[in-house]
Amino acid sequence: MSSLPSNVDVAIIGAGAAGLGAANALKNSGLSVLVLEARDRVGGRAYTIQASPEVVFDVGCGWLHSADQNTFVGIAEKLGFEINKSLPPWRERAYGKAFPIDDRADFMGALDEFYDRAERAALEAERTGRDEQASLYLEPDNRWNPMINAISTYINGAELDRVSILDMDAYEDSDVNWRVRRGYGALVTAYAAGCPVALDCAVTLIDHSAKNIRIETARGTLTSGKVIVTVPTNLIADEAIRFHPALPAKVAAARGLPLGLADKVTLALADPEALPKEGNLRGASMRTEMGTYHLRPFGQPCIEGFFGGRYARQLEDAGNGAITAAAIDEVVGYLGNDFRRKLKPLAESRWAHEPFSRGSYSHALPGHAGDREILAAPVDGRLFFAGEATSPNFFSTAHGARDSGERAARELLHAINR
Repeated sequence: MSSLPSNVDVAIIGAGAAGLGAANALKNSGLSVLVLEARDRVGGRAYTIQASPEVVFDVGCGWLHSADQNTFVGIAEKLGFEINKSLPPWRERAYGKAFPIDDRADFMGALDEFYDRAERAALEAERTGRDEQASLYLEPDNRWNPMINAISTYINGAELDRVSILDMDAYEDSDVNWRVRRGYGALVTAYAAGCPVALDCAVTLIDHSAKNIRIETARGTLTSGKVIVTVPTNLIADEAIRFHPALPAKVAAARGLPLGLADKVTLALADPEALPKEGNLRGASMRTEMGTYHLRPFGQPCIEGFFGGRYARQLEDAGNGAITAAAIDEVVGYLGNDFRRKLKPLAESRWAHEPFSRGSYSHALPGHAGDREILAAPVDGRLFFAGEATSPNFFSTAHGARDSGERAARELLHAINR
């Protein structure tokens, strides 16, 4: 879009899964709609790249979590995207001697017992109204506590001391996890087809003081009757986008739902037949500062690494290439020094340093599980809010974001009809 219109009926802020969910829901409404996106691409935190001629890499989300309930499954089928339904690598497909099978079984038992204690604690917290940090329900002195904490950094983007027990229990996981062969980010991009989007259009101010809402952007100013805000919580919390009049309840809720950090790296693998397809590589390291590795996803000649929480932020802060270097060192430590010459950097994410997300996905701080509902609530029948952080049960997922955009569109239409 070469220039912005001066006025639209509905402006949607953000062309990630939530914004696209809202835009698609409003396609046949008769309203003029425009999606304002700060980046030079659609998709938000769903982003697929061709890392090499042989490797497709999801820099952001990569798994259709709770796939039996995931609305992107039907969208993928409609758009002709192949879905891979093979088992994920993180439980059954251990490779190598770094994590012996007996130790792995012992660890999985400790992890399951932690979740059982956490579930009982959440029931009690719901009864008493007293939310607590999930780390309180680690078994004292259990040898596996650091690695259980590492699992939290992958799932929540944060260690358990920063995770609400109520929020952790609210997340719905059907334990069915599928993948999109051409990339989840590519699927979200295809879902944007037909949606009117203005790229390179960062929003800085939403002035709702008058009848028409005035929106200041990097490409000029426009007005709209209604606005759907779908940006990540860190942008609202940091007031990168300002509201006038101010919305202190929204800013406070966003600060209670910060984006954790989960970063990924992909390494080209020479002599790929030396490793199994779809394997999992992880060590019994008894520490939280560790990566987990997916060997040859889709049979591709690569290794995909995953880092989370404070460790991921430390690596990001060390500069470009630090995540890749840590991954190579760790893989070599597991598989032997001969593997160093077989590994070549392809791509890494640095989501905390990405200016239009500033993190990966939301978690509720202890005592802030109720902030999801506060953030999602419409304001004055004119401002509506969506995004994965507003999803009550599928937060941190692309389909939770998409569904929230559709929900915000329904709220908007209801406000108009009323």
